[in-house]
Amino acid sequence: MEQVTDHTLAAARKVIAVHINYPSRAAQRGRTPEQPSYFLKPSSSLALSGSTVERPAGCELLGYEGEIALIIGKPARRVGIEDAWNHVEWVTASNDLGVYDLRYADKGSNLRSKGGDGFTPVGPGLIAADAVDPSALRIRTWHNGDLVQDDTTGDLLFPFARLVADLSQLLTLEEGDIILTGTPAGASVAKPGDVVEVEVSAAVSTGSTTAGGASSGSITTGRLITRVAEGTTPFADFGAQPRTDDLQREEAYGSRAAAGLGALDAAVGHVQSSGAPAAAVGHAQSSEAPAAVGHVLPPELKAKLESVCTATLSSQLRKRGLNNVSIDGLTSTRPEKRIVGLARTLRYVPNREDLFKTHGGGFNAQKKAIDSVNEGEILVMEARGEKGTGTIGDILALRAQVRGAAAIITDGGVRDFSAVAAMDMPTYYANPHPAVLGRRHIPWDTDITIACGGTTVQPGDIIVADADGILVIPPALAAELADDSIAQEREETFIAEMVQQGHSVDGLYPLNAEWRARYENWEAGKANE
Repeated sequence: MEQVTDHTLAAARKVIAVHINYPSRAAQRGRTPEQPSYFLKPSSSLALSGSTVERPAGCELLGYEGEIALIIGKPARRVGIEDAWNHVEWVTASNDLGVYDLRYADKGSNLRSKGGDGFTPVGPGLIAADAVDPSALRIRTWHNGDLVQDDTTGDLLFPFARLVADLSQLLTLEEGDIILTGTPAGASVAKPGDVVEVEVSAAVSTGSTTAGGASSGSITTGRLITRVAEGTTPFADFGAQPRTDDLQREEAYGSRAAAGLGALDAAVGHVQSSGAPAAAVGHAQSSEAPAAVGHVLPPELKAKLESVCTATLSSQLRKRGLNNVSIDGLTSTRPEKRIVGLARTLRYVPNREDLFKTHGGGFNAQKKAIDSVNEGEILVMEARGEKGTGTIGDILALRAQVRGAAAIITDGGVRDFSAVAAMDMPTYYANPHPAVLGRRHIPWDTDITIACGGTTVQPGDIIVADADGILVIPPALAAELADDSIAQEREETFIAEMVQQGHSVDGLYPLNAEWRARYENWEAGKANE
């Protein structure tokens, strides 16, 4: 069998990695992307099997991720999905290593956290791409001899041919380029002295020839071995320093339990960065290292809230006496999308020329808010319902999208509307307007309690939005609210079926005692199916 060699590594001009591609990983992360998203790793991060990787001095969380790597054999530019696999020459194993301690400093690029020397070992063997079915590959990872990842490519979110074709629409994939195709659930943290092994295997396609000459059976890359050592050279004092918190520990290990953390006391927990004073939690610590607002939305809760409509949630909120929790009067650029996320907040005050000189320019509160929004969060802006200027434009909206924001909500205007509306990230707005911010607004402060669209929003509130509107959910009520909404929608599914069969709504909607008994029998039958 062909082996990965120094020549293989030298031929790779680009290393491109996919964020989320396995359903098991998406379920673990609590989000399923509609389109693939990517980041670049430098070719200097490549390493051979048997190499040793350093956990940088001062870092705690060196994450490993077993992945299948594709090596491009001939250039691909604007190829179709049906032809894309023909541009892949080899398949091999890879380990997408990274330090979660530096994620905060990357602002979405992953360069510091995943670009270190030796952070992309590949090999040892090469499987000929034309010898295998790309939808029938198996990826396994062992940590100190224990099998921790075991998945197949049978139900990928984005099949390999789609990744190649998608990337080729904007850039030329060159011979030797490497694509890391995502990791399944089970990725975790390795410590100095640990050994991580990754293997890719496949059934050989009938009539094809493998790199080793076989024409049938199975083939494997062999185990890609990486040993972890402790780095001894500290970071220079002029750059970003390692920093972590319980949220990063949970992300690195895959769950709070795996990270050795206790359960969250409330539906939405609170975490604090190591070394940060309590008063700093929830506010940007500096323009260089903005801190998260300090709240966590558990993936299980997020999935439940995504499964129900705002109409159902609204009725459950009303039952609890909460009638003033909707952000009203706004339009969405992506009304077909349902979003759930934690609120980050930004407040504009009316323009006063002398104050705009001191607060409006440079890295002002607006730019700080955009540049500190984290993946899955929603930036909510208080613009007082003022429609005579823009509160967000295409460049800053793009920055929020690149950082992974779930949405932007403003009760003011939007500039560069066509470009903003074309983005995948939804923006909720009052109206388009061409004027710049300084005509009516001063960006004043962030992550405070604000008013938007007629209701109060606090940092860490849960925002749920769909085509019916936008709701603000108090975190302490969220778990109970989600469960009751799911139960309500189950009842309504039953009611709809009965109406479809011709029954009157009298006594059925809402359920009287007789119909409730029939519903409970229906529900029991569904549970046994």
